Amino acid sequence: MTSRLDWIQQEIDGLKAAGLYNQIRTLSSPQGAWLVVDGKRVLNFCSNNYLGLANDPRMVDAARKIVDKYGVGPAAVRSIAGTMDLHLELERRLAKFKGVEAAISFQSGFTANLATIPVLVGKEDVIFSDELNHASIIDGSRLSGAKIIRFAHANPADLEAQINAAKGSYRRALAITDGVFSMDGDVAPLDQIYEVTNRHDVMLMVDDAHGEGVLGAGGRGIVDHFHLHGK
Repeated sequence: MTSRLDWIQQEIDGLKAAGLYNQIRTLSSPQGAWLVVDGKRVLNFCSNNYLGLANDPRMVDAARKIVDKYGVGPAAVRSIAGTMDLHLELERRLAKFKGVEAAISFQSGFTANLATIPVLVGKEDVIFSDELNHASIIDGSRLSGAKIIRFAHANPADLEAQINAAKGSYRRALAITDGVFSMDGDVAPLDQIYEVTNRHDVMLMVDDAHGEGVLGAGGRGIVDHFHLHGK
């Protein structure tokens, strides 16, 4: 007897046959340079714990004190009753560290893009997106309803060509690029991309999830790396 949900197993079987099925690895150790994965000790090349903060004793101690004071979560969304003074203090410190007017925190980088992009552009607008941008940028762009035009990876000349070709067809325009591309490790030529977008009055957004803590003075990221503060 067939079921209306049989297609799910068929999809899973197809992914497995194509070698694309995501096998979840189970860690039984803290994050670090060495991990215990599925019972085996292995060297870790794939986490985002670049600075080792996940197990820094100072971070662990601070987290313990915060849990003792506030509990384990706000139990509400930010716009209703979930904004705590510690959130605002974190955002003030982040803004000062980054040298910007203000900062806002999200649960993850993925949700940051899903929330931010649709606020900046809509159905009458256009997004110029690097062809290798992260999936969260792609999903956030689709959610906005804006027209999406891809430009060649890390190629400011092609970005400018795409902008010129689309002139007159949109209300607002937004160019988006990763700062450091997580799959390849290459760095976007943000200084050149900025020059193009500034020349054509196009907003510029950079997802620097993998540049923070790595590039720039004191780990302030790709904007600091290219001396683009205030631009």
